[in-house]
Amino acid sequence: MSRTRLLAIGGAVGLTVLLGLYVWLVALRAVVLLGTGSPVGVALGVAFLVLPLLVVALLVKEWMLAIDVQRMADVLADEGGLQVDDLPRSPGGRIDREVARAQFDELREQTEAAPQDWRSWYRLAFAYDAAGDRSAARGALRTASRLHRAGRRDGAR
Repeated sequence: MSRTRLLAIGGAVGLTVLLGLYVWLVALRAVVLLGTGSPVGVALGVAFLVLPLLVVALLVKEWMLAIDVQRMADVLADEGGLQVDDLPRSPGGRIDREVARAQFDELREQTEAAPQDWRSWYRLAFAYDAAGDRSAARGALRTASRLHRAGRRDGAR
């Protein structure tokens, strides 16, 4: 495993641990509020208990997506199909949006031609990101992940 990959995983785990500590502290405060017996305290305690559950559910969902995105990247790398980021950049490191949009249009057409192919959705997600649409990029990654998991369940790689 590369050093960069280990650092990324370590950073993600570290942030998850810090978030877990924060959630634990919120849950403890919620229990204290429930113990007050006052209607406002109990209502706030219940609300603060729901918050950690929501955070944990969202955290698990994001970790599952991250693990699957890495699996997809590994498959594409093994197949030689992992897209190289060779977009021109400004001296400050910003991607040339016009070139990114042109590449995006090409990848969007490929995805429209093969809407059940997780590989095309994966590539499209990074094209969305390069074009500046992070929300659509995450949606495309979620679609790629859903299709990838479905393919793995069906026995395809």
